[in-house]
Amino acid sequence: MINRALQIKPADDSTQWSARSLAAVTGNSKTTVHRWVQTFSAGQPHRQKSFNLSTDPFIIVGLYLNLPENAVVICVDEKTHIQALDRTQPLLPMGLGYVEGVTHNYIRHGTTTLFTALDVTTGAVIAEFKPRHRHQEFLSFLRRIDKEVRKELDLHLIVDNYCTQTHAKVKAWLAQRPRIHVHYTPTYASWLNQVESWLGLITQKAIRRGSFSSVKELISKIELFVAAYDKSKVTFKWTATADSILEELQRVYSQNSGTAHEQPWLLATPMAAG
Repeated sequence: MINRALQIKPADDSTQWSARSLAAVTGNSKTTVHRWVQTFSAGQPHRQKSFNLSTDPFIIVGLYLNLPENAVVICVDEKTHIQALDRTQPLLPMGLGYVEGVTHNYIRHGTTTLFTALDVTTGAVIAEFKPRHRHQEFLSFLRRIDKEVRKELDLHLIVDNYCTQTHAKVKAWLAQRPRIHVHYTPTYASWLNQVESWLGLITQKAIRRGSFSSVKELISKIELFVAAYDKSKVTFKWTATADSILEELQRVYSQNSGTAHEQPWLLATPMAAG
């Protein structure tokens, strides 16, 4: 009965059900409705989970699972607007029974942008700070990557399809360098870029709990982390196959917008986009 009610909208045009409104419709008490919802994992009807499904026809997973010969695969991305936040009071250390405390108030001393390139085979990292995030800065970073990778090797770059990376001047520069092959991640699927995981480590281990009196201090802290990481050169192991991703997309589409046959791009053979 509760499951049927959850599949329709409340009669009073409310946007979601509550325990009280479900109780009124089903003829049960609010406590009983709450217990049933919890017991049968029906979730919390007042909550939502957001998602975005890409409509791009290709997936770049093949580059991770089958590395091309005589080539280097590098994931490139940038972390923009990293703030140098100076907390107004010291952190309260974690203790038995309570978590670390941090003030809501801070002084903002400026921002920086971190451009990063991750070699998926060796785990080596190239990191460079820029004051802004434009196609000029991105092109400058590409020149550095081109310079540091041996000329006899092809260079496969995995990047997001943001306007900075697809700017006409960037494309013109790439067109003059046939050894460089750019593979754009599908729309809404930046998680396919492995360097996203590495940037998550930067946030977690070098930025989130820090307090910085200047952008220079912020950059110095991140550079220390990059240097320590680059010594270990830990690689990320890619486990999701193209088939498993397509199966998940088919499942989500069948739940939200019809069967996979109504989304023919899902049935395409996975291959590297570029």
